[in-house]
Amino acid sequence: MISCKNDTGQLSEVQGKQVKIDTSFKAVDSIISFVAPYRNRINEVLDSTLAYAPKSLLLDDGAHNTSLGNLIADIVLTETRPVFKSQTGKDLDFVVINRGGLRSIISSGNITARHAYEVMPFENYISVVKLNGSAVRELIGFLTSAERVHPIAGMQIVLDKKGALDSVNINGSPFDESRSYYVATSDYLVQGGAEIGFFKTVDSVANTDYLLRNAIIDHLRKVDTLKAIVDDRFIQQN
Repeated sequence: MISCKNDTGQLSEVQGKQVKIDTSFKAVDSIISFVAPYRNRINEVLDSTLAYAPKSLLLDDGAHNTSLGNLIADIVLTETRPVFKSQTGKDLDFVVINRGGLRSIISSGNITARHAYEVMPFENYISVVKLNGSAVRELIGFLTSAERVHPIAGMQIVLDKKGALDSVNINGSPFDESRSYYVATSDYLVQGGAEIGFFKTVDSVANTDYLLRNAIIDHLRKVDTLKAIVDDRFIQQN
């Protein structure tokens, strides 16, 4: 019986050393040759032209909405609507995504899949949340008071001269607090990401299994020229 006893050892010490990576490390030709065709194929796919941007799309060219933010939010709305409809039979109402999730601008010129990875480097999926009217009201309040410009699509928010909420339209109709809305966003936010003010209360969540980055790439393949501007989807009256 003694020989079958399992003794639990106690960790007494951990040792480590810093390994400096410099020119003393030489590439291994056999590994380089093995990896080369895969690397070349990946670069070929990522660097092939999908669309063209006549002007740079930025994240700081508007007070309440930006050209790049509008582009990405519009893409999510356009590409997610048919997916959500086919999965649930429901209609998508609007889109809200977080400014912090967009990590690069799109410079003018040829646009490739690599640009999509630069703008959206995270493995975030598109989720659709069902919000009741009160929850949408809270979301609108968060958007109007946030210091950062968070992209929206399918919704128009108008502030008065003093910055107070003047009106909200969703899909061209006045916001109705007595009904519920379906909102597309990043699963990161639904799971309680950094911008916790987005979705405090949700009635339900539908996971589309659609990567946000893939939606961008799918859209780039369909268009010839990217056109996105600062518009009136979120403005303050003069």
